[in-house]
Amino acid sequence: MVSFILALIISLSVLVFLIMKLKINPFISLFLAALILGLISGMHLLDVIAVINNGFGSTLGNIGIPLILGAILAIGIIDLRAADVITAFFDKIFKGKRMELAPALSAFVISIPVFGDITNLLVAPIASRVAKLKNISMTTMVAFTGLGLILTHGLVPPTPGILATTLELEADLGFVIIYGLLTSFVAFFMTWFIFKKWTEKEFVAPLEKFSGVDDTGSKKHFPYILAFLPILIPIIFIGSSSVANTLLAEGTSLHNLMNILGDRVVALSSGVMMTCILAFLYKQNVYEAAMREDKNIKKDTPFLQIIMESWVSRGLAVAILPLLVTAMSGAIAALISENEHVETIANSVAESNIPVILIPYLLAAILVATVGSITTAALTTAGILGPVLTLLGLSPEAATLAIGAGSLAVIHMNNSGFWIQIHLFNVNTKQGLKYITLPTFVASIIAIAFITLLHTINVI
Repeated sequence: MVSFILALIISLSVLVFLIMKLKINPFISLFLAALILGLISGMHLLDVIAVINNGFGSTLGNIGIPLILGAILAIGIIDLRAADVITAFFDKIFKGKRMELAPALSAFVISIPVFGDITNLLVAPIASRVAKLKNISMTTMVAFTGLGLILTHGLVPPTPGILATTLELEADLGFVIIYGLLTSFVAFFMTWFIFKKWTEKEFVAPLEKFSGVDDTGSKKHFPYILAFLPILIPIIFIGSSSVANTLLAEGTSLHNLMNILGDRVVALSSGVMMTCILAFLYKQNVYEAAMREDKNIKKDTPFLQIIMESWVSRGLAVAILPLLVTAMSGAIAALISENEHVETIANSVAESNIPVILIPYLLAAILVATVGSITTAALTTAGILGPVLTLLGLSPEAATLAIGAGSLAVIHMNNSGFWIQIHLFNVNTKQGLKYITLPTFVASIIAIAFITLLHTINVI
């Protein structure tokens, strides 16, 4: 057991060194760390490679199509300018007051199907324009826009880490979405209430390149409900399927229909189809955005070509690195699951005085603090705990959400999103630690407290 723990520490240390110090591609770094973990654990080289292949292929098979569909959906949302419309909706809701909530809740919604880094690029200019018009400090904007983004990124599928963790632990996807959304909502507003005055004490102006008023016309007339539909349809379909499995008799026509619609591929395909329909309704938005993003698109390019070629190729370009990193994280999780000492370790932990719901949370928190990757932290934790959930007395849904909360606990300088937010929101590193790391940590604590409550009353 000691040798396995040592192997795990060494392999994770190598992973941190390769990514942080040598700046080696995360996929290669994860592969090398997986090899080291297997070899130091005493496995034969060919056995290590076989487990890596199986873990990589299994994870890729589970998340590949949903992840690519999510990427295409993200490109469609970008070209439709739906992010601006969603922000305008929240602007109207708050009637010009507490306007930091408009881009924050936009990020909260958009980050459900869209990768975190892409969501940052979508909402940072919006947050900057709102900050300029309302004289709000970017310290406030980065704190709450980043918080809204990261909560649903870490707790609500179909983003890669929480989706792969859900599938790895065989949790009910619909219930993870429903309770992940509820947990994220509670954590966001409680954290906002705690920090809303504190973030205003220091003033930082927005970047000039983002702070001009956007007057690109046609998006102003985009109906609010249509902007939300591509995001809401997959969530509603998947969530309804889980509810139907609980309430409806198996084999009935409605039960079968809801199961078909709730399949993650069908649900995300439905979201993409809705985006395509909206694209035909708002061609001007799409043409302008597509020409700006893809130099091969011209005014005379057939519209169908934009959807079938440009959206797919740009979506694949966005998806490929998260897809490979998530799959290789799955390979590490498979190596951990294969080790005979995992159950022994779990037994020792189970016999300790630590509340069982905190075990996945703390493991994920330690891993994200060292590795930096939310996805890697979540899947590595799932690999450790997957074989022993029954022993610990945790449901797959409770464990999945606890892992998601833990994977957000310590977001700092070894996380790529941290640096992206610092750059886009015009804050320095010290301010990033104050206004990104600290609020996210508090939100993570609130999230695990709420998940513990749900677990205690047997909701999950």
